[in-house]
Amino acid sequence: MTEILSYTACRQLSQMFLAILFFHTSEYILAMAIHGRSNVALSSLLISTHYILAMIFSLAEYVFEIVFFPHLKEYWVISNVGLALVVIGEVIRKLAILTAGHAFTHLIRIYQHEDHHLITHGIYRYMRHPGYSGFLIWSVGTQIMLCNPISVVAFAVVVWRFFARRIPYEEYFLRRFFKRYYVEYARKVGSGIPFIN
Repeated sequence: MTEILSYTACRQLSQMFLAILFFHTSEYILAMAIHGRSNVALSSLLISTHYILAMIFSLAEYVFEIVFFPHLKEYWVISNVGLALVVIGEVIRKLAILTAGHAFTHLIRIYQHEDHHLITHGIYRYMRHPGYSGFLIWSVGTQIMLCNPISVVAFAVVVWRFFARRIPYEEYFLRRFFKRYYVEYARKVGSGIPFIN
């Protein structure tokens, strides 16, 4: 049981908790800065019951493996690749938020607002959904950083499936709002999520 107090566990778990803290705090701060404090709820922290359960599962896997199979957690190259993916995912997502400004919301808009414009510059020049892409990279990166093989696969599948359903729903409204401009944009620029056009 002393493995849970080892350097490996302290380093990996502290990186995980800092990644989670930074991700959610910065999301909330950016939402307040862009949309105004009165228009932001705690739901802007993006913490749902499913998310909490996923993180609990991830932590349980980590504790089980470090106690019974501590050598699995000693692959520093893999852990460092995960840390790099966390940073890359965070940067992509925050670039998406900053580039889109008022057009970026945590909830899908089903009515077009007057300040809602089609964003095709900056990071949106390279992918239609950089916020989703960044979150996918970030979430899978957290599990690679922990050397959690089961959670790597689970997070990749669950997050991908979530976006596989969300993107077509969101794009239905984007096509209604922006008509041929969005159709042309979608034809030229990929979604940013593998295997989702």
